[in-house]
Amino acid sequence: MVGDPGSRLSTDPNWFQRFLLPGFALKAVIIGGGYATGRELAEYFVPSGPWGGLAAMALATLIWSIVAALTFALARQFGAYDYRAFFRGLLGPGWIAFEGAYLVFVILILAVFGAAAGAIGAATFGWPEWAGAVLLAAAIVAVVTRGTGVVEQMFKYVSILLYTVYGLFLILALASFGGLIGQGFANAPPPSGNWMAGGITYASYNIVGAVVILPVLRHLTSRRDAIVAGLIAGPLSMLPAILFFVAMMAFYPAIGAETLPSDFLLRQMTVPGFHILFQVMIFAALLESGAGAVHAINERISGALESRGRPALTARARAIIGAGILAVCMFVAGEIGLVDLIASGYRFLAWLFLAVFVVPLLTIGTWRLLRRQPVTTMETPA
Repeated sequence: MVGDPGSRLSTDPNWFQRFLLPGFALKAVIIGGGYATGRELAEYFVPSGPWGGLAAMALATLIWSIVAALTFALARQFGAYDYRAFFRGLLGPGWIAFEGAYLVFVILILAVFGAAAGAIGAATFGWPEWAGAVLLAAAIVAVVTRGTGVVEQMFKYVSILLYTVYGLFLILALASFGGLIGQGFANAPPPSGNWMAGGITYASYNIVGAVVILPVLRHLTSRRDAIVAGLIAGPLSMLPAILFFVAMMAFYPAIGAETLPSDFLLRQMTVPGFHILFQVMIFAALLESGAGAVHAINERISGALESRGRPALTARARAIIGAGILAVCMFVAGEIGLVDLIASGYRFLAWLFLAVFVVPLLTIGTWRLLRRQPVTTMETPA
């Protein structure tokens, strides 16, 4: 951890902060614009069919749990609660490689979120596409300006909303076209296509969320806390996607071509009030994902300043940084579009994070954990 170690440690953390908050935060970063709308599920799981898609999801969940557990344990051992400090401990001078990869990641995912918000606003309310993106950007800036405590509260309450709405979504799907869902699974062949590649790709570009959420790990009290929280984080992050995917199988394989599978399914349910509630939930999911990504950058900058004996970022500075990042990303969203961003950009990110995060974590990180080797990540104040 950079800065004053005592200033960032939580006092008397409760079981929610120790075991569930990291999983909720990881889910918040992962769910984003493609998972919440169903576009990512259509891209990486639908081509493998009903059973193949579920197998790929199970594989991705396992990868998330293992990597999250190792990351959380190593972060606590390093005392590193922002991604810069973590990778200085893991990669030494090579930490800058992750910095570059993370900036690409943030630009891409925030562009996806902007494109998704624009598409939702246009599909639900008939707004021009830029309006939804601007509204999302303003909400993200409002949250990150307030700092870690407000971000954590957002993770908690949005998660409650999200799990509730996804549960209702599956219930309504079963009531509206449950027979088609049953037929989809009953008539499906065994796992087909390259389902393992889909699961690994999906897991690889999303698992960077494990380091994005490092600021919330200050509540962990032991290595056991870190490992348990990491193992729980995988299923917590994937559960809504599984519920969504099961409903999508009523219209397999045509659902794979829909830009917004969520909107397509909601139209089949013909429950107008729930349609609006679901779109509000997606907007909230975009908000927590975007705020988590931008907050990680603010914490990285603030930690670097504190390590040099300078004051932490002010609320105004956090707002300016967030607004600047979002302005660039929303422009990218308008130029490229949601489907192309997910189809092309995410595969590139998967290979990038395998190289600069997952492989070093599984090798160097595991070795340091086994040796219980502490690493000093603090810099000498200037």
